[in-house]
Amino acid sequence: PATQVNQTLVTEFLFVGLTNCFQHQVVLFVMFLLVYLVTLLGNVGMITLIWMDSRLHTPMYFFLSHLSFVDVCSSSVIGPKMLTDIFVKKKVISFLGCAQWFFGFFVAIECLLLASMAYDRYVAICNPLLYSVAMSQRLCVQLVVGPYTIGFLSTMTHTTAAFRLPFCRSNIINHFFCDMSPLLSLVCADTRINKLLVFIVAGAVLVVSSLTIIISYFYILTAILRIRSGDGRRKAFSTCSSHLTAVSILYGTLFFIYVRPGAIFSLDINKVVSVFYTAVIPMLNPLIYSLRNKEVKAAMCRTIVRGSFA
Repeated sequence: PATQVNQTLVTEFLFVGLTNCFQHQVVLFVMFLLVYLVTLLGNVGMITLIWMDSRLHTPMYFFLSHLSFVDVCSSSVIGPKMLTDIFVKKKVISFLGCAQWFFGFFVAIECLLLASMAYDRYVAICNPLLYSVAMSQRLCVQLVVGPYTIGFLSTMTHTTAAFRLPFCRSNIINHFFCDMSPLLSLVCADTRINKLLVFIVAGAVLVVSSLTIIISYFYILTAILRIRSGDGRRKAFSTCSSHLTAVSILYGTLFFIYVRPGAIFSLDINKVVSVFYTAVIPMLNPLIYSLRNKEVKAAMCRTIVRGSFA
């Protein structure tokens, strides 16, 4: 009987949120609304531009369109709920809503898509004459379907395992979304196996994707250094600069949150950094690829000119 009383059924969770100060809430609402709108406009604009301009119908931009799609989805999973919760006193999410951990799914896809894009850049620079043959349509589809499949399986594995546990300590999550680490702290059972499972599954995704990126760039750097002319080197490196910037921002943030010792930083600092990779990074990717990419800028100009004379 005592055990049954302790293990009461949790039907909803409450978020602590970011702040209770009204002035700060107003600033955060305006800032997050602008970030979310720019994210939607930038990523949907990128997808539309790639779809409309036939010169961008290449493997690199095929991957980029899917990266933009994933950024729209990941920001839409967190953004609207975060905006509506800012001024709400009781920040509620249902048990089932929290169990559908779509954000982790999209983060896993993004990591693996960046690995696919790194492989594409490796083939483009190291085997330029065989690029169109090596990066066939079939392979490109496989390099996109793979991340979606692996992301789904990896997320479902540790999410299903976590939400089978009894939540009876509390239903208050010290965060603004259903992140796995604060969720497991609410479980009144041994979570060592679950933490190990998260570490193995999420770690496998990060290791496989990061190793693919590192090995690809090792060969890319070797090929660039063999180019004799300075202009040739700059041109070869410029084709990778946008991708390298996107990789550095995402992996740097994930490393800070999940790899460094947890005891050094508080959950409040984690929340601030989480804001960066849940809201800001999806906004940055289209800006990085549009501002640092001559082909995208040229496609934008062509689209504007066609629109002007239509």
